[in-house]
Amino acid sequence: MASLASAVALPPRSLAAPSRTALARVRPRPRNDGLSPSQWQLVVAAIVALHAVGVWALLQVREVQDAVREVAPMFVSLIAPDKPPEPVVVPPPPPKVQPKVVQRPTPVIAAAPTPQPRPEPAFVVPAQIEPPPPAPVEVAVAPPAPAPVAPAPAPPKIIPASAVQYLEPIALDYPRLSRKLGEAGRVMLHVYIGQDGLPKQVDLSQSSKFGRLDDAALAAVRKARFRPPTVNGQLVEGWAYVPIDFELEK
Repeated sequence: MASLASAVALPPRSLAAPSRTALARVRPRPRNDGLSPSQWQLVVAAIVALHAVGVWALLQVREVQDAVREVAPMFVSLIAPDKPPEPVVVPPPPPKVQPKVVQRPTPVIAAAPTPQPRPEPAFVVPAQIEPPPPAPVEVAVAPPAPAPVAPAPAPPKIIPASAVQYLEPIALDYPRLSRKLGEAGRVMLHVYIGQDGLPKQVDLSQSSKFGRLDDAALAAVRKARFRPPTVNGQLVEGWAYVPIDFELEK
């Protein structure tokens, strides 16, 4: 500032173009602030940083933020106007595909065959036809005579009790243990007697309710000998009922 004031206070003559000798004598004056160019750059950077910090601090206030939001769309619209909407491009309809017409080959009609002349039948002399041989005569064979049927056996006869007689008295063995125990009673036997008077088969028809007495009666009748039974003077054979009594002595 002092150098600027001194320059302004110079007389008008000093404004004239100096001579070469005067220029040679003029020396650059040192600055009064004493700051180098690098230091000036640091000062400018600090000032810019302070301004940025101040702006940032202002933006933190809610009222300032609202004001900036209201003003920002105006700046944006001034700087970059809205683009006009792009026209809607409607795609053209697909081309219609015409169906291919398949040409069928024309059928070839075959020519009708030429009729051939029929051959005339040759004259054939018919041969003499021999009569067929006579059919064989079937001789009827008489069926064999049926075999004679054997007569059915006559049913066994029932011999009455009056016709049953012993040749010898029957040997009846009374069991000793049955005597001691007081066992007594009647045993009814069913006996098949042959024409020779021998018992062919002996079965128990009615029990005495004591097994020892039943066995003794069966054994005695199997050893018995009967008179050959007769009915109306003729020998017969058949079934007869034979009672055997076991009685204790009093």
